[in-house]
Amino acid sequence: MKADVEPPACPKRGARLRRVLGLGPAGAAVPLIWVLPAVAFMAIFFVAPLVDNVARSLSLAGGFSGAPTSALAAYAKLLGDPYYLEVLVTTLVFSLVVTAISLVAGYPVAYFLVRKSGRYYSLIVFLLVAPLLTSIIMRTFGWRVLLARRGFVNSILMDLGIIDVPINFLSGPGVAVAGLVHVLVPFMVLAIASSLQGIDRQLEESAQILGASRMRTFFHITLPLTLDGIGTGFILVFMLANGSFVTLLLLGGGSIQTLPLLIYQQFTITRDFNLAGAMSNVLLISALICLVLQLRILKRRGVKGK
Repeated sequence: MKADVEPPACPKRGARLRRVLGLGPAGAAVPLIWVLPAVAFMAIFFVAPLVDNVARSLSLAGGFSGAPTSALAAYAKLLGDPYYLEVLVTTLVFSLVVTAISLVAGYPVAYFLVRKSGRYYSLIVFLLVAPLLTSIIMRTFGWRVLLARRGFVNSILMDLGIIDVPINFLSGPGVAVAGLVHVLVPFMVLAIASSLQGIDRQLEESAQILGASRMRTFFHITLPLTLDGIGTGFILVFMLANGSFVTLLLLGGGSIQTLPLLIYQQFTITRDFNLAGAMSNVLLISALICLVLQLRILKRRGVKGK
């Protein structure tokens, strides 16, 4: 008896169908035609505004007076004026301070989450992620409600007799740092926690069996193995703090002048679009540098894992 065998598909018909659908050769089915809408969306809403911003910063679109000047006039003003240089340095230092505090505050939380939380792991993760589902404006206003002259903190301190006159907590740089750390520390915790989860516990147990204390095991085994997660969280938090705007606008009482706030002033008050575009491009370059560093860290982690 002859076995029932299905007739093979026509190779010409299959090749024609792959060409119509924008697919590659057999075994490499990549629907290129399906990518075109996403590419068009990215080009219109992301690439085109960036190109327009670069053109404005190079004075190709004309300045406030409408007359184009030298191509690098805005960058020369930004990098040559001591005031703008001071603002740029303040932005970088402020971002580093926020990132460092987020690291110091986030590492113990990540360690407890991975090693000690037990059945409360899901609850702690929910508490970390839940604030990210809330608007940053609402979280910042929460700090204003707590630290206002007649807010919760001043009321408690006055009721306890610690102070007689309300303290203006909202006017210093400390509240801006605290507000931004509150917003960004979950990113640091999640980055470090993912790195801690990949550590083989037998390495730590072996070090302790050989006589190492818990502290020495942590600094010689655990901490070095989580440097990738620390680097990823550090770069991510630094990049977000570098471009923060709403928190510094609502907290600090204008005690900290950063580049995002200056960009806002250039667009709304002085309307110097060329200088604002140059400042935006400087922030974009710093963000791209952070992304390149993060890709290097991830690539190095992938090489280690092989």
